[in-house]
Amino acid sequence: MLELKIYFEKYFSTIKKQLHSIDFVQLNKAISTIKKAGQLKRKIIFVGNGGSVSIAGHLTVDFTNAVGIRSINFNDPGIITCFSNDYGYENWVGKALDCYANSGDILVLISSSGRSKNMLVGANKAKSLGLDIITLTGFSFDNPLRKLGNINFWVDSDKYNIVEMTHHVWLLAIVDYIIELDNNRE
Repeated sequence: MLELKIYFEKYFSTIKKQLHSIDFVQLNKAISTIKKAGQLKRKIIFVGNGGSVSIAGHLTVDFTNAVGIRSINFNDPGIITCFSNDYGYENWVGKALDCYANSGDILVLISSSGRSKNMLVGANKAKSLGLDIITLTGFSFDNPLRKLGNINFWVDSDKYNIVEMTHHVWLLAIVDYIIELDNNRE
């Protein structure tokens, strides 16, 4: 039988290692891009699949309410099912961007594998619309979504929960950092 203490020590150690693996050059670029978008009254659009939908919802609220940067997500089942039905599942994110994005907005695509076709189509649509693209991926270092972002965060794991928890903490840390920056300027 797997011993509880050993399992959780290893699990938490793995998450800690992944959290500390963040690329600080990409982190600085993300913070600068987000701050600039806020100053220009642009919005952040969060999109995810599966568990990443919850991350997108949480970050939408925190960036809007706590940071003061208008943010939206495409978590509404009506949007997903309507656009999937009418344009195909792989195209629904791109169609949603056609309807809701403006040049200069930021698109944050959260995908553990970085291979979801709807995210890839969304990233290509975002490029054509003049959006900045931030990707959060895991699994393979050379996943296709990572190649489409202007700013890319990657978690070196093939375990969904490790990847998703790391993405979530990294994004929340950006929120807290921007809040701290703003508080120190007052």
